[in-house]
Amino acid sequence: MSFKAEQIAGLAESGWSHCESVAEAVAKAGLPAVTPDYLATAFSGDLWDAAERAVLALRDHFAAARFADETTYGILLVPDPGRLDTRRPMAAAVRADQLGTPTEDVFDERLPAGVLGIRPGTPWTMVATVTGVYGPSLGSHHQVVDGAAAAFTVAGTDTRALMIRQLWGARVLQGGRDLPDCESNQRWTFTLFPGEGLTDGQAESGTVLKGKVRFRLGKPDRGIGSARVAPAIAVT
Repeated sequence: MSFKAEQIAGLAESGWSHCESVAEAVAKAGLPAVTPDYLATAFSGDLWDAAERAVLALRDHFAAARFADETTYGILLVPDPGRLDTRRPMAAAVRADQLGTPTEDVFDERLPAGVLGIRPGTPWTMVATVTGVYGPSLGSHHQVVDGAAAAFTVAGTDTRALMIRQLWGARVLQGGRDLPDCESNQRWTFTLFPGEGLTDGQAESGTVLKGKVRFRLGKPDRGIGSARVAPAIAVT
């Protein structure tokens, strides 16, 4: 199966379409339904080729990272933030089919608006990034931010710029019932957002813990194995 066909099949069966409460949020936002026909026509052949190159480049560049063997790279769809802003907590109803019951997100109110890595104007944007439940472990927030640019630059793009809340929020929705960074997975993890600045000296991260999607603040020097990141390249 070609890369394009494989990704279309996976996206069409992702939370965007196959998790009823998420699909309802997509429809309510006025976004096109994520179907095979839509995906095949909304993005040009050149974009799909660029997406494949970006995914392969990420996989190769971070092949030696800790936990690279359990990291899956692919295409994440990020919705137009003017219609569905994934930087913010979702309504409890949106999580109903993800978590088994309508559940409010836990969102630290000290968090700022968040970096808008994908700007309004396009219904769906393809991003090459981590699409599985685990990202690679590349150290703490400080270690990632202060690291050499070459360690994070892939195909001319500094992948730290899109290690942000907006992409993780979209990744949680796309995952449907297969939630990233969730305590019900084989191991619990949390994803750091080094592309976001510190708030009150603390670093942002996201996780799914005790039955809730959580947007959190924590120590910026926490580089334990459960601290993961999601290198990303926008495909535009």
